[in-house]
Amino acid sequence: MKLGFIGLGIMGSRMAANLQKHGHSLVVFNRTREKAERLLSEGAKWAESPAALALQAEVIFTMLAHPDAVEEAARGEDGFLRYPQPGQMWIDCSTVNPSFSRKMTVKAKARGVGYLGSPVTGSKGQAELAKLTFWAGGETSDLERYRPLLECMGNRIIYCGGPGMGASLKMVMNQLLGTAMAAFAEGLILGESLGLSRELLFEAILGGPGAAPFLASKRERIESGSYEPADFPLRWLQKDLHLAAVSAYETGAAMPLTNAAKEVYCLAIRNGRGSEDFSAIYDFLARSQDVHPMENEHHNDPEAFSSHPRGAIDSHHL
Repeated sequence: MKLGFIGLGIMGSRMAANLQKHGHSLVVFNRTREKAERLLSEGAKWAESPAALALQAEVIFTMLAHPDAVEEAARGEDGFLRYPQPGQMWIDCSTVNPSFSRKMTVKAKARGVGYLGSPVTGSKGQAELAKLTFWAGGETSDLERYRPLLECMGNRIIYCGGPGMGASLKMVMNQLLGTAMAAFAEGLILGESLGLSRELLFEAILGGPGAAPFLASKRERIESGSYEPADFPLRWLQKDLHLAAVSAYETGAAMPLTNAAKEVYCLAIRNGRGSEDFSAIYDFLARSQDVHPMENEHHNDPEAFSSHPRGAIDSHHL
């Protein structure tokens, strides 16, 4: 089966490589060709545009950063929906909001193209090992027909319901990811401001009832202060929190914590932290508050606390 793959970033490049390892013929497109070189060296063909890719593929995968990028690839001047082929299928693995996914279902079907929204959950390492989770939304017949392709890239495929429902569950997952990381960062900062060592805080919190399991994987980054881009850049998590807030607005759900977290991540982006791993939200918050553990002898002394520089609210931090 001739497959097209658009979007060869951290996740997409590894997903495409796994399709290739299973013997599928690939034609690929990415905004920057250099990210496709490894796949091209293994036999993939390069398309000059999504439209050119559409002429060569039975199934088109997209794995792009945000809804605007997905829509441009599909419906832009050189979009692949401009040149639909008989029986063609589009599987979108990008993280997009549910209403957008439903809109793309309609636009694809109007061009005679099937559509399956299948956003993924997993890290760079899981993508490389083909251990991603797919949250599938669309027609059950489409999922069953193309399930073998998803199984080349993941080991867990969950059918969530009709059009947009895979995106709906992905919204929930990333909303929890973003708010949990921000809450954990604040917990560490509170503990350190009270004089608790970071090592003790990690040992007490991680693995306990108050911490999401994924937070243990962020310990090394926080301890080393190394937040170079890896699995999930901070700016994309902020984008997902925004999409969750948009989705909540559309359904009338109130999400005050999510909206607050979204704005904290936005401030971090404005501070130049957008390209770093999203765990950098801890470092951003700690530096913005100039947190220093208090001396142990002052812990239970209210007068010492009230005279401590951190005991008063600094107006420039509001």
